Amino acid sequence: MEIPSEPRVELFHATNQAESASVRRRVTELALEDRVRFRNVVYEEVARDLAARGGGATPAVWDGERLHVGEAAARAAIEAVAVRVAPRP
Repeated sequence: MEIPSEPRVELFHATNQAESASVRRRVTELALEDRVRFRNVVYEEVARDLAARGGGATPAVWDGERLHVGEAAARAAIEAVAVRVAPRP
């Protein structure tokens, strides 16, 4: 069994929101589906988890330490994940 080297990143999103769709699409473009957990805030449990991390607005990315709120901040957090997991030459 493989043990992850870092906490799994969570993307809190709303399926009916263009900004959330933009961030979800970027996760897919970067092939980070195995590193980023999509959390749809339509579900009460997910909305509670977002609130417990200090948020309420979407899109938002929880990186294990900090919540990045808003499209630009969420995309930047996703880009940072891509850099961390990129193969090294």
